Amino acid sequence: MPTSRLQSAAGWTLYDAGHDWDAIRVPRSVGLAAMAILGTRCGAVVEESVSAVYFFTLVGTASGWEVENTRALGTGSAVTIPPSRRTQGPGPHWRMCPGDGSWHTDPDALRAAIEDAFGPRAGSEHGTGASA
Repeated sequence: MPTSRLQSAAGWTLYDAGHDWDAIRVPRSVGLAAMAILGTRCGAVVEESVSAVYFFTLVGTASGWEVENTRALGTGSAVTIPPSRRTQGPGPHWRMCPGDGSWHTDPDALRAAIEDAFGPRAGSEHGTGASA
């Protein structure tokens, strides 16, 4: 379990990132789509609110993370972790509960899933324009 900083009366605990994991904050709609893309490759996911979800990755991921519209949280950051059985809101809750040692999502797979979930960028080419 990550190093604890503060526990609320509701059972939520603020944990420091950068010890057992780094976290990637993703807009909720994109994060849920990325979870579906990842399938069984998805590790633990906390839904903070109607606006964001957090994926947990290997320590050190945050230092090299550069994916638009996401925020990497490493050393010096913290994430609110819900009680183990809290799987519905309001408030922080598990969208994907951690299993035995399965907190982490592979950062490369997560990056690809997020990019796929965001879809093609405006102005990108979708084909050659040739018709049969």
